[in-house]
Amino acid sequence: FSLGCALNQKGANVILFDINSPLHTIPKGIKFVRGDIRHLSDIEKAFQDVNITCVFHIASYGMSGREQLNRNLIEEVNVRGTDNMLQACRRRGVPRLVYTSTFNVVFGGQAIRNGDESLPYLPLHLHPDHYSRTKSIAEKKVLEANGTALEGSDDVLRTCALRSAGIYGPGEQRHLPRIVSYIERGLFKFVYGDPGSLVEFVHVDNLVQAHILASEALKADRGHIASGQPYFISDGRPVNNFEFFRPLVEGLGYTLPSIRLPLTLIYGLAFLTEMVHFILGRLYNFQPFLTRAEVYKTGVTHYFSLEKAKRELGYEAQPFGLQEVVEWFKAQGHGQNHESHDSGCLVWNWLVVFLLVIAALMWLPSSLILSV
Repeated sequence: FSLGCALNQKGANVILFDINSPLHTIPKGIKFVRGDIRHLSDIEKAFQDVNITCVFHIASYGMSGREQLNRNLIEEVNVRGTDNMLQACRRRGVPRLVYTSTFNVVFGGQAIRNGDESLPYLPLHLHPDHYSRTKSIAEKKVLEANGTALEGSDDVLRTCALRSAGIYGPGEQRHLPRIVSYIERGLFKFVYGDPGSLVEFVHVDNLVQAHILASEALKADRGHIASGQPYFISDGRPVNNFEFFRPLVEGLGYTLPSIRLPLTLIYGLAFLTEMVHFILGRLYNFQPFLTRAEVYKTGVTHYFSLEKAKRELGYEAQPFGLQEVVEWFKAQGHGQNHESHDSGCLVWNWLVVFLLVIAALMWLPSSLILSV
């Protein structure tokens, strides 16, 4: 939605295609088409009677939480959906496609410091989650489609991929609401991992800027410089995961926990939580406290150079903080005076404690091997 609005402000006619309606009022000049990326006919319906010059393929599923454990839907959306989008672009003569990818295509729990686009894809069997595995497959498909012929045209399809860090900003719907709910429910009792570990984030406005620059860099007047290329995109300031969220925690009137637990212990907790979800998920599809992939992404150092994006796209990350996010949550009624009405909160607290005890018993004899 943010990208669509930014393009609209630049004078472009924009079509938003999604399975869900936007949460905000759609500005004049933007058309919304409801559809499912898993169905080629839905995509082609959105393409009807318009001359589309660029597609931004942002849709994906399963990046965090319980959705990360739904392998079938992850596969259908991330792989089949990408196949459908590429096919629709070729059929309808769309010359440019920008794909929203992820750091995870090269990262799977190993420390990476100032990595760049020369890093190889992580072997598929080493990914700790199916989301990362399918995003890697989809990115390869997108980049391999670069230069393929368009039906009824002498032109070819030009593609590139933006490997995004974790996204934040006011109104973000995936990560921040879950974090705030944990804080308000009293589940945020500890931090974990090396306090010197560094990860990256990207503000939505920086990511929007990167998408627009990438689409321009696929044009002939830029020498198709981005054609077939991947780019890492972030705010360009590696930071400890928990220190990054300190302004949000304290801004809502809470205290960042001082208890620090070993990363391997929390990995064990995440593993046990996934097992419990596998067994009980069909009866009660609860939100896992953490998944193994989330432990990696928040507790293991991995950050990347922006030099290629700066050099080829002209990308310059603008400075942002979490204050606007804090104000957004306060405007929604969140904060220390917010009373949780989650009847399952006490049960979930005890479940986390129980799983921590079991994980500790597993951890004490010998540390868990993180590559399990």
